[in-house]
Order: sequence, then C-alpha cells, then structure tokens
Amino acid sequence: MQSPDHQLARVMHAMPYGLYIIGSQEADGDRVNGMMADWVMQVSFQPRLVAVSFENDSHTLGNVRAHRWFTVNLLGQDHQGMELARAFAQPFSGAKVAGRKSDEAQKVHYKLDGLPYRLTGSGCPVLDGAIAWLECEAEQLIAIGDHTLAIGRVADGRVEREAEPLTSTYTGWTYSG
Repeated sequence: MQSPDHQLARVMHAMPYGLYIIGSQEADGDRVNGMMADWVMQVSFQPRLVAVSFENDSHTLGNVRAHRWFTVNLLGQDHQGMELARAFAQPFSGAKVAGRKSDEAQKVHYKLDGLPYRLTGSGCPVLDGAIAWLECEAEQLIAIGDHTLAIGRVADGRVEREAEPLTSTYTGWTYSG
C-alpha cells in the first residue's frame, strides 16, 4: 500500500497546468530574462490582476523584486509553442539541479539568447512566437511556503495569434514539487 504522502504527490502530479514564459529585466538592468512558469492565473477583474508563483530562490523573482515589472507570454499548443517551451526548461543556474556534474552546474542559462522577442515599455520581453502576452507591475509579493506569489496589475497585453494554449496535459510535463 502506498503512503498517504505518495498518494497526494500522485494527485498533484496529475493536475493540469498552463505553461507560460515569464519575462523580466535583469536586476542589473543589462539584460532580459525568461523562465517557464505554470502556476499563473487571473485573480481579479477590477482591477485586472494576475498571480504568478515563483520558487523562493528563483532568479526571475529577484528580477521582479528589483524592477517590479514582468511579462506573461502565453504559448500555443503547437510545434512553435513546444519549441519555445523547450528553450525554457532549464533553470537559470545549472547548480539549481541537484546532482549535476560541476561543468553543467556552473552553466548559466540565458534562455532568450537566439530567440526573437521585443521589449515592452517597462523593458520586459515579449516572445515573437507567443500567442498572447500581458505586461504586469507587481503590486504584492506574498511568501507562501517554498514559493512567493507575485500579484501583478495588468498594464498592457495583446492576442498575437489564435491557438489553443499550451498545457502540461499536451506536453506530458509536470511540476508537482
């Protein structure tokens, strides 16, 4: 018989999520950054607010703390969306993945390198291949367990093309901690 914790992990593993690319300006202001997130949702109509959950040690969370602005890029459930998602599957710092060999652990992944994007007025990246995007200003950062919830006021956004949004069900990828 499986332990109750194992059963809970299986349930959490089965929950479907959307896959998004969160764009930010680096804390030093010299570059932009992107990371994959799947805990993203709208939390208010008036004002328009979205929530993004970041691991507490997330590089992008540090950028959002420094600049307050971020973008949410929605990916399509198609070949282009899958290729974009693959480009963001690594953490910023290779050392974040336990057990990596020292050469891999030393790597820093600038996931936007080589990808076409443009910048919003706040200096955050919008991927050319995104089906839609939002530009948000963080109003609240709330520590919740091993994550921090960023509540962002939506300042701008567009639908760029029509497609079904990319989900963990489509990719077969999971993020259940």
